[in-house]
Amino acid sequence: MTSQFLYTYIRHRDEQELCRMEMRAFFGKDVSGNVLKSDIAVDPSRSPFMQARLEVWLEADSIEQLEEKSSRLDVAPLFKTVCLNDMELSGTSRIGHARRREIERKIGLQITGEPELDDPELLIGIMHIDERWYAGELLYSSSDWHVHQQKPHMYSTALGTRLARTAVNIAVPHPEGIRVIDPCCGIGTVLVEALSMGIPIEGRDINPLVVYGSRKNIAHFGLEGSVTIGPIAEVNEMYDVAIIDMPYNLFTHITAEGQLEILKEARRIAKRCLIITIENMDEMLEISGFEITDRCLARKGTFSREVILCT
Repeated sequence: MTSQFLYTYIRHRDEQELCRMEMRAFFGKDVSGNVLKSDIAVDPSRSPFMQARLEVWLEADSIEQLEEKSSRLDVAPLFKTVCLNDMELSGTSRIGHARRREIERKIGLQITGEPELDDPELLIGIMHIDERWYAGELLYSSSDWHVHQQKPHMYSTALGTRLARTAVNIAVPHPEGIRVIDPCCGIGTVLVEALSMGIPIEGRDINPLVVYGSRKNIAHFGLEGSVTIGPIAEVNEMYDVAIIDMPYNLFTHITAEGQLEILKEARRIAKRCLIITIENMDEMLEISGFEITDRCLARKGTFSREVILCT
């Protein structure tokens, strides 16, 4: 029997497009609301936007029916029940604090096992959405990756940590057996996010100073990864995915011709490419032989970057 998962999301209004592009990468679909249902298992800690994942064990038409079905559960670990309706969930109204505690007690008393409120080994989530009730194993997203925002080596034009992490997820949603390269890695923001999620990635940059900084950043977080000095033109191996935060002439001396050469070389060495750019590059991508398969605008106040997935 295929497992079903319910994912809850929290995102800022400016992040809607980026979040939905990440959804499409992980699940092959997106939703406008803050709950997504899928049979694909994703660790919620990978996403900057996922709040939690509920693996559905029980489903019912009413809380009474869910209570009855819960009596069939027999769990060995010390457990705690948690009602997730502390906010509106895709049009289903928030449930007040007292009522949520009552629901948690009722369901918890039906489960065979030993409850533990302070230090549980297992969280059993309860969710009411679209006039249905669900219960199952609850996994919260960890915010450990937030520490990556404080790197020892940084510069003002580097990608933000949230965007870098999302870019990796869009480019490499399912990393098993995938070879990844960031050939213009700069200070290593993308490298740190990929490596912290266990995704093998190779870094490269033409600037020795930023390569030094990216190596130091990787080591600072206890990660291991290879960063090479040199232009993308010197890459001779083939990769499944290239992630490129495109150098732009607002802050560097690169020309449009130089940008086009980077894209042509990326086409040569990678089957797919994720481009992050402040400029429209559709014509350059077409000239380079890429086909755009998905895209969005990643906004931050009045500043925006295009995120473009190509094959």
